[in-house]
Amino acid sequence: MTTSDYTALDRPEISTNSFYPRPGWTLTPEGAEDHTIEVEEGISLSGRFFPAGPAAPTILFFYGNGETAVDYDGIAPLYNQIGANFFVVDYRGYGGSGGSPSFSTMVSDAHVVLKTIKSTLAMAQFTGPIFIMGRSMGRHPAFELAANALNNIDGLIIESGRPTLGQFLHGVEGSLAQSMETDYQVKVASINVPVLVIHGEVDTLAPLQQAVSMFQSLSSSEKRMIVVPGAGHNDLLYKGLEQYFGAIHSFVFPPDCSKLGGVDDPK
Repeated sequence: MTTSDYTALDRPEISTNSFYPRPGWTLTPEGAEDHTIEVEEGISLSGRFFPAGPAAPTILFFYGNGETAVDYDGIAPLYNQIGANFFVVDYRGYGGSGGSPSFSTMVSDAHVVLKTIKSTLAMAQFTGPIFIMGRSMGRHPAFELAANALNNIDGLIIESGRPTLGQFLHGVEGSLAQSMETDYQVKVASINVPVLVIHGEVDTLAPLQQAVSMFQSLSSSEKRMIVVPGAGHNDLLYKGLEQYFGAIHSFVFPPDCSKLGGVDDPK
């Protein structure tokens, strides 16, 4: 496993201006399970698992900034309806998790989360494939795991993402910022697991062209990009619910992975 040094992004002023943690938890929905994942001594992350079945594929989901795991109580059943297990985990300082968020721990914690979840699923005799999904800010831990997959995951889904460190570079000295951005883009381009990219046609926070360039740079030979017509950064489910989940279903239940490829035309 190779992990870049992101400690330059952990300065308090960067974290304060980049993360928007919301604490909070809810009663466990019927059929779901709550989990606690220890990432270091004295600090644990909160997570919620929505099982569809032991042979089903599992989607490990990293959400966008300002969201929490319990925000997905109403969305997770849609993943179950297409036959997928759904596991969402909070970052430090979000939801029911301890600690405070930083970029480097968001990335390094993802490795602990994946290892723990794989062990949890195995003990419960869940045998299906595991896919990583990152939405918006969640792309960072998702890219990290996919770039260091080592046969640990079966595919990557990126929603509303782009190959940049974004706001986390604000305040970082110019040459260092450029070096970190270049290294980040190289890491993203190195990903060679199967990839599905879902993006809004009129996303102003993560412009479509950046997502297209990211998609084209990926080393994976099994990749597909879905563009949701008329959708921005946060309304893909409202603008293209059937297209969104249809693409995910086809990706996690592929009749023939070798047929993945191309960008769907939003026109």
